Amino acid sequence: MKTDLKGIDTQKAHALDIFQAGLTAVAPGSAVRKHCRRNGNRLTMGSEVYNLSGYKKILVVGGGKAGAAMAAEMEAILGNRISGGIVSVKYGHLAELNHIQIVEAGHPVPDRNGGKGALAITAMAESATADDLIICLISGGGSALMPLPARGLSLADKQKTTGVLLACGATIHEINTIRKHLSDIKGGMLARAASPATLVSLILSDVVGDDLDVIASGPCVPDSSTFADCMDIITGYGIENRLPEAVTDRLKAGLSGQITETPKPGDPAFEKTHNLIIGRNMDAVTAAKSAAENLGYPTLILSSMIEGETRDAAGFHSAIAREAVKTGNPMSPPLCILSG
Repeated sequence: MKTDLKGIDTQKAHALDIFQAGLTAVAPGSAVRKHCRRNGNRLTMGSEVYNLSGYKKILVVGGGKAGAAMAAEMEAILGNRISGGIVSVKYGHLAELNHIQIVEAGHPVPDRNGGKGALAITAMAESATADDLIICLISGGGSALMPLPARGLSLADKQKTTGVLLACGATIHEINTIRKHLSDIKGGMLARAASPATLVSLILSDVVGDDLDVIASGPCVPDSSTFADCMDIITGYGIENRLPEAVTDRLKAGLSGQITETPKPGDPAFEKTHNLIIGRNMDAVTAAKSAAENLGYPTLILSSMIEGETRDAAGFHSAIAREAVKTGNPMSPPLCILSG
């Protein structure tokens, strides 16, 4: 039987078009543009409208691998209405902007540049008053790109702690719980620094399930975990003696009430804080589905919450494709199967 090479080439082209549609839907610039619209002095972000004439200063801060593109789009929208800004990005993603300073830092391993950037971001947030608006741009990698160890801790202390937690089999939720309590920017601490200014966080989610307190370790989000939770994790895994002394000293001090907890739900720090997810996995998958259907393919979204190794997901998809060809389940080809 002769292979239809032309048909295969067409399907490959279609697959690339479908994939590109998904990427375009969550491209940083277009995501900001879709959710932020300006009409004179009225700035609409999500469902909220902000009267720009009511703010003395507009500041832009944040961190993440998409930070430069997001910042560039905010400059395009707000122009010289921006009073200043600092956004931390991965090395190689530098951009020259007019009002927002882009600083490069280490990812996935945090470095001193990231620490300097995070310190400058926090200082800018603390300088804001009740008459100011802060826009925080968060994207994947934000946790590593904005490392700000709590007072008395070093970056090396935090790095060693993360290594010990990974080695003992701690879950990502457990690791984040401890990270937040070793930081002066994570776990809602940036929101505390920004209060009483109005704070709007625009978030590109790289987290399955889009949990706000997990994305970049939730710098602008209430933290429901406690120092007691941290100590339970450490004692549960029996790793207290493997952690830096400065880390265990801090957690014990927090447990005894000598150190203030991270801000919780209902904390006054969040009275004027709004968190808006402007791009997520499901947005990409939905856009890809629309593109596939426009090309004439019946389309099935398996899930937007696939985790694990890419090769494992590919094997799973291949098995479903073979099933479709052989038995017509879940649908008969031609069809498009999507996940993310």
